[in-house]
Amino acid sequence: MDLDFTGKTVLVVGGSSGIGNGVAHGFRQRGAQVHVWGTRPSAADYDGIEGSDLEGLGYAKVDVGVREEIAAAPAIEPLDVLVLCQGTVQYRRAEFEPAGWDRVMAVNLDSLMDCARKFRSTLAARKGVIIIVSSVSGYTSNRGNPAYAASKAGAVSLTKTLGEAWAPEGIRVVGLAPGLVDTKLTKVTTEHPERLEGALRSIPLGRMGTPQDMAGAALLLASPLAGYVVGQTLIVDGGLSL
Repeated sequence: MDLDFTGKTVLVVGGSSGIGNGVAHGFRQRGAQVHVWGTRPSAADYDGIEGSDLEGLGYAKVDVGVREEIAAAPAIEPLDVLVLCQGTVQYRRAEFEPAGWDRVMAVNLDSLMDCARKFRSTLAARKGVIIIVSSVSGYTSNRGNPAYAASKAGAVSLTKTLGEAWAPEGIRVVGLAPGLVDTKLTKVTTEHPERLEGALRSIPLGRMGTPQDMAGAALLLASPLAGYVVGQTLIVDGGLSL
């Protein structure tokens, strides 16, 4: 079966909660051995946290906003699929200041290249796949979050460039751009009824996305069904960006 990942090894960076956690379990449920990276000291530190389920997943603490932690993180060999789902955002105009800008860019953009570089040879040996998770914010203005929008636009561009650069090595780089998904990063919208109502009016499907929706798209992109897709980012937003 094209969506059977039995015998495959997957790493989901940012897989401890939210979209990444949904993606991790999507691969696990289809037979893959799945590892995730998160920022808390141990898997037990996620017990009881909404949107976090680490049962059946390997876990390592790696703050990808710190380049040295990526370099020091344990090797994973073999590796067939690398999902780069790390992300952060800072509200109340914090991203207009140097500290806020630097942190968001370090996590959302710089670490994508650092992680991809770390596992490049391992993925090439397995003719593997990198999925870079960006956002529909990479295609539009986001007046309150300049670093978030710029970093996601950079992620879309990086997907194109690495897709072209590394395809001859057998690494297929593709992207996934979620719309509004109910996670901890979107509570600023989902926990305010008026904001949520307005957001839902702009989504043709009339609902928010779920981590499981994103998992379905990631599984497709990593599978042989998308074997001729290189450098493209799939927008998965219920029609929001239309």
